[in-house]
Amino acid sequence: MAAPAMVLDAGRIGAQAARLERDLRQRIVGQDEAIEHVVRAYQTHLAGLNNPDRPVATFLFLGPTGSGKTRMVEALAESLAGDARAVVKIDCAEYQHGHEIAKLIGSPPGYLGHRETHPLLSQDNLDQHHSEHCRLSFVLFDEIEKASPALWNLLLGILDKGRLTLGDNRVVDFSRALIFMTGNLGSAEMSALMAPGMGFTGSTPQNGAGLERKIARAGADAARRNFTPEFMNRIDAAVVFRPLDHDHLRAILDLELGYVQQRLLASARGVRFRFECSDGVKDFLLREGTDARYGARHLKRAVERRLVQPLAGLITTDQVQAGEKVIIDVSPDTGSLLFTKQPVEEEAGDSAGERQPDAPTLAPLIAAAAREARAARRRAG
Repeated sequence: MAAPAMVLDAGRIGAQAARLERDLRQRIVGQDEAIEHVVRAYQTHLAGLNNPDRPVATFLFLGPTGSGKTRMVEALAESLAGDARAVVKIDCAEYQHGHEIAKLIGSPPGYLGHRETHPLLSQDNLDQHHSEHCRLSFVLFDEIEKASPALWNLLLGILDKGRLTLGDNRVVDFSRALIFMTGNLGSAEMSALMAPGMGFTGSTPQNGAGLERKIARAGADAARRNFTPEFMNRIDAAVVFRPLDHDHLRAILDLELGYVQQRLLASARGVRFRFECSDGVKDFLLREGTDARYGARHLKRAVERRLVQPLAGLITTDQVQAGEKVIIDVSPDTGSLLFTKQPVEEEAGDSAGERQPDAPTLAPLIAAAAREARAARRRAG
């Protein structure tokens, strides 16, 4: 009777791993290798085959700014824990000096401020997002190359034994943690390799495989130059994130627009409506929010500034009502975004064939608000 149970368990593990892969592919664009590594580590954890005396998995994510390294960790937490913020994030730029490690592990007894220093890597912080369905912790060391060597030495013990001793001698268990380290090591070399294929032209298909190998080699060489062999040997996988081309950036923009639509439909004010962007608007946002150097890092900011803020203005001034549809296009005269709205759709059973006249264009309202803001800044200056 044991065989059917084993089949059922294998099926459940496969289904959970497949769901995670599907979720990550819906949230992460252009980084298939990283997704495969993460899914395999999760599958090994589900099967109970990972080393119980080490973290569940340890990854080093390398690549240019804006390629999705941090977003990968957030997407994993969002899929498994239900919250993209369920990540213990360590900004390594804040730990460039050895004495700052006390913020992570607390000060030893007898030192000034011992009781006032609450260690960031405590067991409570690691376990705070655990639930019945997910008892994993997600720890991110962002821009690891900026940290003091004291932090690297601290990590050696965590990666090797899955344990950390705090300043007050409490022991923190990392055996249920996935540890991620991100870095921009080798990004200059990678950008130089991608230069002919960056921007809005895309990479040359016939050089794709060779280019991928060169990029991966540049990242691996940079990591070996910066980290000691014993540090690299404790990492399960070093994954080089590929710089994003135009098609990837366009797909990321569609994801960001989808997130904005979800926020509108879940608005606390109850003004739930849909919007639609033309291809010209998408090209406009891509020009505003992306470039070869920073990838997609500024894309969300461009969407917030050019799209979300004007929509928020329309909501707060009651210029758009629940159920209406806002059409966003680029003005052929000024090159700025043009907002118009369609009336509330008629309910089923109303007189078919009768159409309400289109509502007036909302661009004058937005343009007037922008002029007023500029005048206020000039007066303040």
